[in-house]
Amino acid sequence: MFSDIQWPRLACRSYIMAGVVAVLCVWSAAPLQADFGRTGGAVDAAGLDGENLPLVDPVSLLGNQLDDGEAKLEWDDKHGYLKSLLAQLNVPHASQLLVFSQTSLQRRKISPSKPRAFYFNDDVYVGWVQGGEVLEIISMDPSRGAIFSTLEQREVNKPTIVADDANCLACHQNGRTLGVPGPVVRSLYTDLRGRPVLTMGTFDTDHTTPLHKRWGGYYVTGKHGSMRHMGNICVTDVTEETFDRELGANVTDLRKLFDTKPYLTEHSDIVAMLVLDHQVFMHNVLTRANFEGRSAMQYQKTMAKMLEQPEDQLLDSVERRFNNAAAAVVEALLFVGEPKLTAPVQGTSEYRQVFEAMGRKDKQGRSLRQFDLKRRTFKYPCSFLIHNQAFDRLPKPVLDRTFKKLRDVLMGRLTDEEEIKQYRHLSKADRQAIFEILLATKKNLPADWKD
Repeated sequence: MFSDIQWPRLACRSYIMAGVVAVLCVWSAAPLQADFGRTGGAVDAAGLDGENLPLVDPVSLLGNQLDDGEAKLEWDDKHGYLKSLLAQLNVPHASQLLVFSQTSLQRRKISPSKPRAFYFNDDVYVGWVQGGEVLEIISMDPSRGAIFSTLEQREVNKPTIVADDANCLACHQNGRTLGVPGPVVRSLYTDLRGRPVLTMGTFDTDHTTPLHKRWGGYYVTGKHGSMRHMGNICVTDVTEETFDRELGANVTDLRKLFDTKPYLTEHSDIVAMLVLDHQVFMHNVLTRANFEGRSAMQYQKTMAKMLEQPEDQLLDSVERRFNNAAAAVVEALLFVGEPKLTAPVQGTSEYRQVFEAMGRKDKQGRSLRQFDLKRRTFKYPCSFLIHNQAFDRLPKPVLDRTFKKLRDVLMGRLTDEEEIKQYRHLSKADRQAIFEILLATKKNLPADWKD
């Protein structure tokens, strides 16, 4: 099908842009330092399924509105329902990232000359392929994690969003997602057609991953000085020695590499890439903590009945599960393990401005969405997803312990030497600023935070 493909104008040279791998649904998380009680498999969710919690993720809610006639999607001949869907879900065009690795549901339509585009906000990821049959969608539900669906790219009177979990969970509920339904970010080597070269290995990617292992299979636009990544490069010879990261560095204009006119923007912004790496990981940590907490609560209830003990008399194993889940959430929130930036980072689009404008600010104008991009990603390294429903809907035993652990870290009350070492990346000024921002912007803080 692709034998007659017209490659990018640089393709005839040995250093063709090539790169990284990414599928809307393909992302991954590195091991947490806190013990999550993980074996790499899925959490036992047998009892959780019986809770019948209603789906409240943005795409499920929109799907209900479409079915009831309360919302409409507009069709256009160039992008189908893409623009209208993004508008309904408040997903900015500036978030566009371009992936040329053939790693998605519609991989045969993807190549370095026709990369796949995806767009995201805090809760939704939408993938679009030139000539694709469907839009691919991931939407984060605060209790169930990732919900997978598609929207057919065909003009009809009443478009319908269709659940597609069966096709996705094989890759999206495993060790890479911490054993829960979730998005994945992976970086891999790809050949000139965009096919993954798996014999060279792959890298699961999150905010702790060294930059030189990130973004294989992606186009990446922006300046990053002397730092190097895997984006914008294809493999011409199956050896690491011939993979020259220098060739994909500091690219600011993709028009020299392929026809960018079919896309909503001409960018695949490095700043958006940094946000994505953290956000996907944080989502999976929160989902895992939610599942872990609910599972532990059910186990406690069952064992208390069997042992004829009060339900609030926690078993040691249940207490450990709650504490481990909370510790893992705090580690991810506070960017434990994030490598330092050794050169300034600058994007090419308006993504930075769009993202920062959504921040909840204190009286000094400070926000958890403010970037640093000189030493690290964020100026105040506490995840903006602490304001997300996925955080607020953690089971109460996990949420209570998370707030306590977070307060102890920010107040400098840790006593364990290993934990103190773990959070040394936070200066006293960092901890004070984060504490004050949360006091001003987080509504459900426990009362002892205000003492």
